[in-house]
Amino acid sequence: MAYAAESDPLCYSGTTVLINLLDIRDQAELDEVELALFLTRADEPLPAGELDYPHYLSLHRHLFQDVYAWAGQARTIRIGKAGSWFCYPEHIASVMARVFRELGEPDCLADLDDTDFAKHLAYVIAEINAVHPFREGNGRTQLTFLAMLAEHAGFTFNADMLDRDRVIQAMIDSFSGSEAPLQALIQDIIA
Repeated sequence: MAYAAESDPLCYSGTTVLINLLDIRDQAELDEVELALFLTRADEPLPAGELDYPHYLSLHRHLFQDVYAWAGQARTIRIGKAGSWFCYPEHIASVMARVFRELGEPDCLADLDDTDFAKHLAYVIAEINAVHPFREGNGRTQLTFLAMLAEHAGFTFNADMLDRDRVIQAMIDSFSGSEAPLQALIQDIIA
């Protein structure tokens, strides 16, 4: 589903195709190349960090550096999907700072059982999703970060449990205030 956006200086004139380092102007082709390059970067060692907001930005930068010059930078325009608007750009930094305070000390995640971990991370991921800090690549960055947090806490992250439709529906539900499907998904992934 395409994003709704204000007049977007990050798109090629007269299109909704994001300006990219490869100068691809066809959305289907860009989607295909972007996914291939993301998968390549996701297989590499991920950037080290404190599992905080600056680390989250560096993770996005790592994953999308081959496609977008602005990878790792918070968006500067308002965007939405399906009639709902994400966090306005002027509030992204402060809201993300709050979300990462609420995440807490990453080392303490190892003290949680799988149910409490899934409940806590469903809240955190739902909040990050509602912010949608990047112009593109939010979902993939969220799931990669979730995998990092799960592994940091000593859980196994079973990516085979990631059914695209289930993930999307869980994110939509969480945006509407119901985190239970996202919690169930996370619990299934770490089981």
